Amino acid sequence: MTIPIEFIMCIVLVESAFNPSAIGDGGKALGILQMHKEYVEDAAEHAGEDWTHSDALIAEKAVKIFRAYMDRYCTKKELGRKPTLQDVARIHNGGPNGYKKESTKMYWHLVKIRYDKVK
Repeated sequence: MTIPIEFIMCIVLVESAFNPSAIGDGGKALGILQMHKEYVEDAAEHAGEDWTHSDALIAEKAVKIFRAYMDRYCTKKELGRKPTLQDVARIHNGGPNGYKKESTKMYWHLVKIRYDKVK
């Protein structure tokens, strides 16, 4: 699935308000996309890259990591259907099965409000 950069930037707005130095979740979430170590490791393994958690603090790398993570988990093969942008947001927020979690619905709503303004 091709994820529009405008959509990713809406996630960035929700996650960090575009602060590349953002550190959250008690030091566990880093960068513009507030990525956890496991998220980066998952994406790196899938993409065959040597990304480390600190790479999430580099905006350009964070977007590449994000895309690799989605390429791994937000696919027709994984979901059993064509992925949507809602799936993207909810997987980013809740992990590989985030699209199934009730707890990610509000996050999707926050991203969608912003995306509806720019598309």
